[in-house]
Amino acid sequence: MPLKESAFLILSALAAEPTHGYGIMKDVEQQSAGAVRLRAGTLYAVLAELVEAGLIEVEREEIVQSRLRRYYRLTAAGARQLAAEADRRRAAANTAGRRLRRSGLLAEGGAA
Repeated sequence: MPLKESAFLILSALAAEPTHGYGIMKDVEQQSAGAVRLRAGTLYAVLAELVEAGLIEVEREEIVQSRLRRYYRLTAAGARQLAAEADRRRAAANTAGRRLRRSGLLAEGGAA
């Protein structure tokens, strides 16, 4: 089943290393060149869904300035799901690029 954009980017962030919510938010923003900025409510709702699905897990918790900080990590199932989704997106992008080139709608040397 295809992943929502936010879930895909969160899994991708966690593929690099386990991290906490704020670190994930910054990584997602960087990956998307600023196009995706997760709000805390959205982030933690998606994190809860991913934990429930077994794609990520809480690696550890710590208290920082009287606040609980959870570090999340990708599970083996999450890595498989991320790889499958990356393949699916790559194939769709390749198809779109081929169609654009064949249609003549894309100028020579275009991005696709």
